[in-house]
Amino acid sequence: MERISWDQYFMAQSQLLALRSTCTRLMVGASIVRDKRIIAGGYNGSVSGSVHCIDEGCYVVDGHCVRTVHAEANALLQCAKFGVPTDDADVYVTHFPCLQCSKQLIQAGIKTIYYKEDYRNNEYAIQLFKEAGVAVKKVALDYLAVDLNYREKQQYVNELIEKLSDRTDAQEVVQLKARAEALFSVPGSGK
Repeated sequence: MERISWDQYFMAQSQLLALRSTCTRLMVGASIVRDKRIIAGGYNGSVSGSVHCIDEGCYVVDGHCVRTVHAEANALLQCAKFGVPTDDADVYVTHFPCLQCSKQLIQAGIKTIYYKEDYRNNEYAIQLFKEAGVAVKKVALDYLAVDLNYREKQQYVNELIEKLSDRTDAQEVVQLKARAEALFSVPGSGK
C-alpha cells in the first residue's frame, strides 16, 4: 500500500476542518503546518459565543458575510492565543485565500500557501505573495475524497430505491437497499 503524501494528508485535514464551518455560503478549512506537524487549524465561523450563519443566516454587507471569521484568520488567531510562532510555517487551505487573509498570512510569516480550489483569486493578493516571497501551490485532493454532499447523495439513493421497489423484483430491491446502506453507513453511528 502506498502512503498518502504530506500534501494530501494536510489538505485532507483542512477539508475535515471545513466540515465544522458554520457558514452557509462556503465551507473553508485551514491547517498551519511547521516541520510536517499541524500547529493550528481553523474553519470559517462566527465569533465564539455569537450567533452562527447556520442558525440565523448570513449577515451580508457589500456582498460579504461580516459575521464570519475566516478559516485562515481563525488558525492564525489560535496560534496567537497559545503563543505558537507562525514564522516560516506553511498553510493548507481548502480555497484560495481572500485578500485580507492573504495579507494576514504574509504578516504572520507564512512561507507557502497550499490551496485546493480557486475562489475569487485576487490579483493584488497574488502580487503581494510574489513581493513577499510566499510560494503559492495548488493541491488537488485526489488521494482521499471527503464528500461534502454525502447526505444529499444518500437521500437521493434512498429515493431511487423507493421508486424501484414498485417496479423491481423484491429480492433485488432488498439487495440494492443493503448495498446502499453499506455504502452510506457511518462507522459507530448505528446507521
